[in-house]
Amino acid sequence: METIGGGDAGAHGYGWAGVWSAVASLIFLWSMVQQYVPSQLQDYLTTLSHRLHAAVSPYVTISIDEYVPDSFSRSEAYLAAEAYLSATCASSARRLRADLTAGSDRMSVAVDDHEEVVDVFRGAKLWWRKNKTLPRGNVISWSSHEEERRSYCLTFHRRHRGLVDTLYLPHVLAEGRAATVRNRQRRLFTNNPSSDWSGWNGSVWSHVKLEHPSTFATLGMHPTKKQDIIDDLDMFRDGKDYYASVGKAWKRGYLLFGPPGTGKSTMIAAMANYLDYDVYDLELTAVKNNTELRRLFIETTGKSIIVVEDIDCSIDLTGKRKKKKKKKKDKSGKKKKTIPPAPAKDEENKVTLSGLLNFIDGLWSACGGERIIVFTTNHKEKLDPALIRRGRMDSHIEMSFCCFESFKVLAKNYLHIADHELFHQIRQLLGEVDMSPADVAENLMPKSKNKDVDGSLGKLIKTLKEAKDEALAKAAAGAENEEEAEDDDEEDDDSSSSEEEKDGKNKKD
Repeated sequence: METIGGGDAGAHGYGWAGVWSAVASLIFLWSMVQQYVPSQLQDYLTTLSHRLHAAVSPYVTISIDEYVPDSFSRSEAYLAAEAYLSATCASSARRLRADLTAGSDRMSVAVDDHEEVVDVFRGAKLWWRKNKTLPRGNVISWSSHEEERRSYCLTFHRRHRGLVDTLYLPHVLAEGRAATVRNRQRRLFTNNPSSDWSGWNGSVWSHVKLEHPSTFATLGMHPTKKQDIIDDLDMFRDGKDYYASVGKAWKRGYLLFGPPGTGKSTMIAAMANYLDYDVYDLELTAVKNNTELRRLFIETTGKSIIVVEDIDCSIDLTGKRKKKKKKKKDKSGKKKKTIPPAPAKDEENKVTLSGLLNFIDGLWSACGGERIIVFTTNHKEKLDPALIRRGRMDSHIEMSFCCFESFKVLAKNYLHIADHELFHQIRQLLGEVDMSPADVAENLMPKSKNKDVDGSLGKLIKTLKEAKDEALAKAAAGAENEEEAEDDDEEDDDSSSSEEEKDGKNKKD
């Protein structure tokens, strides 16, 4: 019996070996025949096999190609699917592919070619497979993505078709985008001159990695005011449905105003780090006209902060509208006909206040979503009221001089102390002297590896006293000048009255 069983097992083993040998032979023969079969016939046979498979199989397959047809850009759906699978299903894959994307500090891991993973969504089992197709030998490719075409194939039972269409695919897109944001390296963009926009490698924006370390924890600002800003940012980030329900574009404007050194740029960096947004630093002086301004806005992405720093100094946007001059009358009482002034040569080649208003709050501002627009200025009063009204600049944040609460944040950051015997004296001086947080931080910064807390606080006290004496001296000098001016006015009045008296006497005589 054992001999017979062993013989049967051996026969079965030889049978399977023959089957695999036959399959290998067929694959080899098909690869040889493919070279001589016309491509039209290959396409017809492929279509026929798909039809036969669809007739007998209860499963449905959805393909997501890597590149958009007739375009050199990668498909957003493909990138979202890849990010989703890397975040959720890559742990079950046996073959993975690691890559270091440009501008990133860590490697990303994705499912390798011809690898299959399984996902379960609300009780439905779904299979993902990554395919790679090589080009035919007689095809000449002009770009790298035409040499190897990749795609993701999603296979599921046809009874889950409604679930996949209405819930699963939107779930994959949302989770894939969220994973991409979590893994991306934040970037700082600046606009290129329009002369660099054309050409095969032309680009509207250029960027570097955003590595600014500022956070709200290190920002020298009153804690209550700081928390109000954080709550406002949270409301904006999570308010997509709310903005749609009230009929507003998903954007928000912030006006940061205050004296130099009060932390306006640091605030922008803290916002970007808190929200995990990119920053677009828009240099208006490099923009020729309103059309270029719209093009720059279109090329920005969601989850970004668009910044115009020192907007009152960038271009003439003070909004001082020209008043209509009254027509002069000639001697006969008739109005003179004046020739209308010729338009300036560069009138059409500049960014106007109207163009900037449309950029902030016009129809073009609704393109895309989840954008924050930030203006900074040292002189809020110089800006046109239409530019900074609510609805355009929704929140006006005053970046003021350093108060005692702001000082305590800086002391904790720079000296790692929460209290000190000199704090009382510093509190009193900060209430009497205007000093920016940047100047306070410079005095607190240790000058050696060994932190001398008493020395740093003493240096700050000395600087505050000097600033106080200087302010008192300026005030005294100003008072003296006012007194001198008043004396001069009195002398002028006396001289004018004496002259009037002399004129009266002369008239009597």
